[in-house]
Amino acid sequence: MKIGYIGLGKMGKNMVLRILEKGHQVVAWNRSLEPRQEVAAAGAIAVETLEEVVQALTSPRTIWLMLPAGEITDQHLDKLLPLLSAGDLVIDGANSFYKDTERRATKLKAQGIKYMGVGTSGGPGGARAGACLMIGGNQADFDQLQTFFSDISAPGAYQFFPGAGAGHLVKMVHNGIEYGMMQAIAEGFAVMKASQYNLDMEKIAHIYQQKSVIESRLVGWAETGFQKHGNDLPEITATIAHTGEGQWTVETARELGVEVPIIKGSYQFRVASAQKPSFTGKVVSMLRGQFGGHAVK
Repeated sequence: MKIGYIGLGKMGKNMVLRILEKGHQVVAWNRSLEPRQEVAAAGAIAVETLEEVVQALTSPRTIWLMLPAGEITDQHLDKLLPLLSAGDLVIDGANSFYKDTERRATKLKAQGIKYMGVGTSGGPGGARAGACLMIGGNQADFDQLQTFFSDISAPGAYQFFPGAGAGHLVKMVHNGIEYGMMQAIAEGFAVMKASQYNLDMEKIAHIYQQKSVIESRLVGWAETGFQKHGNDLPEITATIAHTGEGQWTVETARELGVEVPIIKGSYQFRVASAQKPSFTGKVVSMLRGQFGGHAVK
């Protein structure tokens, strides 16, 4: 198929390379030039304006957005809407709040334009090698694009959930769970770091990865992180960045009357980490850098 792609950040650029590798055509736009040049060298049609993205596609068009959640996504949608035709489909593959996705779907539906929210997990590496896709939207739209979703995901790593915002809700909670899991790992390593035994953190992470109960991708990334940055993580910041999903999960849980003390505590720890530096914070930051390519120095 031929798809428009807007947003060539760490995730978007790698996903475009994956899409091209699977034999699809991509018309790509990004505000800055360098990522456009990179995907063009791989075979994409790189254009300089949103108008050119739309013009290069035949209706009914499919356009994938991979932009920062919130106002930036809304701003680009507002620019796209006058250019689109009834029957076109817009997919938001970023970490958008599920209520925003529902709102946008309602707005576009009034103009006959379809909208899907696709939660994308796996970090830049997953985007390149095959992501995990949590797909929300209309069943008929999913059925039409199922082969495409299969192509760009890891084997079997896509699932459909009815409702425009359903996929983003599933991804939001995924990230909330991720907060709690990383927090538990980091707290455990901080306890061992504070003990009298002068323990080697990399060796601990390595043995945890040898068929223990907590063997996981996160512990594997911890091993890689300690190997790369050293036992004390001297270059890693103890201030943990947070992009919204943990807060959204806590707020949604409160609205639904569900207690989430682990996720809530891990989110609050991140907020407080700027004023309360700790080794725990360093470990969480290091993990974020390992799987998400986030700046952590």
